[in-house]
Amino acid sequence: MRSRTTRSRACLLCGPLLQAMAAAALVAQSLPDRPGAAPPIQLATPRIAPLAEAQWTDAHRQRLERFLPAGTPPGSGFRTLLNVPELVDHTMSFHSYILRDSTLQPRIRELLVLRTAWLHGSDVIWRERVPFARTAGLSDVELRRIAVGPAAPGWDDFEANLLRMADQLFRNSFVNDAIYQAIAARYDACHLMDAGMTVADVAAISFLYNNLGVQPDDAPPADRMPRDVSYVVDVPARETTTLRTPRVAPLPGTGTNNPRTFNVCRTLNAARNGSTYVNQISMLGKSGRARDRELLILRTGWNSQSEYEWSEHVGNVGRGRQMGLPLDRLTLGPNAPGWDPFEATLLRFADEAYRDSIVSDRTWTALHERYDDRMMIDATVTVANYRMVSMALNFLGVQINPGEERLPAVPGR
Repeated sequence: MRSRTTRSRACLLCGPLLQAMAAAALVAQSLPDRPGAAPPIQLATPRIAPLAEAQWTDAHRQRLERFLPAGTPPGSGFRTLLNVPELVDHTMSFHSYILRDSTLQPRIRELLVLRTAWLHGSDVIWRERVPFARTAGLSDVELRRIAVGPAAPGWDDFEANLLRMADQLFRNSFVNDAIYQAIAARYDACHLMDAGMTVADVAAISFLYNNLGVQPDDAPPADRMPRDVSYVVDVPARETTTLRTPRVAPLPGTGTNNPRTFNVCRTLNAARNGSTYVNQISMLGKSGRARDRELLILRTGWNSQSEYEWSEHVGNVGRGRQMGLPLDRLTLGPNAPGWDPFEATLLRFADEAYRDSIVSDRTWTALHERYDDRMMIDATVTVANYRMVSMALNFLGVQINPGEERLPAVPGR
């Protein structure tokens, strides 16, 4: 009798204990692990093949003339994007601004580009930019030091803080105030925006190349990404989820805070057009899959803890709530009960992209069973673009617009 009573009393605890365990599991799945725990995997073969020259039309050649210096052969990354000429327009316009026309000194630009490429495991971008970095005055010793990171001996304080900014944006989708203020002590608003946007843009292009399986072009050994440097991303915890005051005040006037903030630097803002592709040109919208698109965008904004991005796509831009998206379930991730297998795959696609900078073969294949190559490209661009946008909005502290929804609390916190 005593044994049975003991078991009965123990079982009284079973329900609450199991509920607590289930709640803990959901909390653990709500946000994926932060990026940077392990070096991103590099694919050995393309998922989307570069477009062969025999397939080029006048539309393709027009993009070559517009975005490449005369006589420059397109690399494997550019030739892969040529599969969708409109995509070239809406990625290379801003990428060209970042690489050529921003306010940053060439040395600083290449420091940020190469550190971001290294964090994402993009040997494609590393090989593309090393010749430019050398032209900007970076030595072979300094190139290797970029891979080692901001803690490597030899950086001056300012350059070390710029590298810390890149690391924090990569891992936390945010830059803590001490680093931001250290950079702001030397940079005006447009230099600050260009620095943050350099990291965000190269993050997006790296992710795009990683997931399409772009293979590095041939390069001398000294121009290749170093493989014998330990992959270390050592940053403090994100000090806040959402800033309550903007770091860069939007211009006065009407309209939403996003364009009024970026219009502080009009040349930069004029070059930004990636979201136009996702929301107006992508086949996810044109084929009646706007729900899929918004699931990818909202999960990416959630993973990056970007309140502005969440508010816009729950509300007036993406209209996620009006669509009837299960927003509470979305915050719990792909393993929450209630998703159909395909929508769970979409969320897993966004989570793996955020955590690993590359989607696993298993998830890619599962999505590809329903999506053709063009739609796989567009799903990848959707996540890449909104990872970039989320980083930028968080970095600048862009405030949500009046009447829009705030980011929900992480379940269990």
